[in-house]
Amino acid sequence: MGTPPSTVLVAGHESAGGADLEQLSALLPQSVVAAPGGPLARAVQRALTGSQTVAVLPMTWGRDPTTVAETARTLRWTVEAHGVPGRVALCRPFGSPDHLVALLRGIAVRTAADHRRAGMVIGAARADPRDDAELHRCAHLVRTHGTGLEIGVACLASSPDLARAVDRTRRLGARHVVVAPAGFATACPGVDELEDVEFSGPLLSPAVALRIVQHRTCAAASALARGDDGLAAVLDTDPQGKDARPHGPGRNGGTARTAHLQHGPRPAARD
Repeated sequence: MGTPPSTVLVAGHESAGGADLEQLSALLPQSVVAAPGGPLARAVQRALTGSQTVAVLPMTWGRDPTTVAETARTLRWTVEAHGVPGRVALCRPFGSPDHLVALLRGIAVRTAADHRRAGMVIGAARADPRDDAELHRCAHLVRTHGTGLEIGVACLASSPDLARAVDRTRRLGARHVVVAPAGFATACPGVDELEDVEFSGPLLSPAVALRIVQHRTCAAASALARGDDGLAAVLDTDPQGKDARPHGPGRNGGTARTAHLQHGPRPAARD
């Protein structure tokens, strides 16, 4: 077997622009965290100097399709501009909305078992209206197929947003409220300031998240060896991907909301 590919974890609003991926990245040898656009293009170029192939993984539970599309467009530009076909692979996204709903339902079941008259608030950073609507859809599925808990949603843009969501859930009869993340958050600022409110913890342990990343990158590397870099599957369904010419990082190739994010290589994890 050849040398494992370097890994780039692509950050979006579900990972606080990359801040929530620090612990995971620390477990991955030869890994970086980058935003779509210029930071991603530069990260891939640097990774290619030390590795034959690079696997690029959009870190989303399916609520951030814009980041997936922007990642594909950035990689297309990088491959064409630097003449590196066959060396860069786009992985399938880390998770899907169905995975997210299943994990949140598990938290709801545990919450109902541990607390009488409990409620749950699903929290995530406020994004664009379509992504926020998907958050509400996921919450509805958790509520419908869950345990009868009251399920609220907090689209967090400021500290009072969480308190308001908790208050709404309490008005519906919940005495104890558990806040669960709809992303990669490992903590929830403000929870400790609210009475009878606790954070559920991250959706996945670092070890489980690491196994998913390894599975996604290995699958992408195998597909790349067969001539499939994963870009066509995304670009063919992206309105901009079909017709628009690829732009470099300095010309609409990045996003203003995340273009400043970039983290360096992480050392290999030690037992």
